[in-house]
Amino acid sequence: MIQRHAGQYRWEGVDVHPYKEDGTHFKTITRQTLFKGAHDLPVEFRYFEIGEGGHSTLERHNHTHEVMIIRGSGQVLVGDTVSNIALHDIVQVPSQTWHQFRATNGEELGFLCLVAIDRDRPERPGPEQLAEMRENDVVGEFIRH
Repeated sequence: MIQRHAGQYRWEGVDVHPYKEDGTHFKTITRQTLFKGAHDLPVEFRYFEIGEGGHSTLERHNHTHEVMIIRGSGQVLVGDTVSNIALHDIVQVPSQTWHQFRATNGEELGFLCLVAIDRDRPERPGPEQLAEMRENDVVGEFIRH
């Protein structure tokens, strides 16, 4: 099977969905599911696009992700480190690690994400966890919640 690229970071027969159904803990982000698992490959392959100035949810979960940047640039928080990310960089997000992606360079940030089909739901930080993260000045300045 071939999933044909339709231009402008869209694929034939693939709908563009909101990142999540509701909430104010993310901004200007969409999701496309390119592969929903089959036979002996129980993974989802997804494309996320964050608009200029947008961000994903600050969250953690038991499952891991592998992310590859394929459009633009920005920054990512993984654990207690904020890093610049750009085209073709690969970001590994370990289990139970706080993370957030941001389009910080005046352009869209698009990335492919590989995750297991069977995975837990994300956890958002509570007030105590946020206060602890904000003790690190770089992280505190970066996070959006």
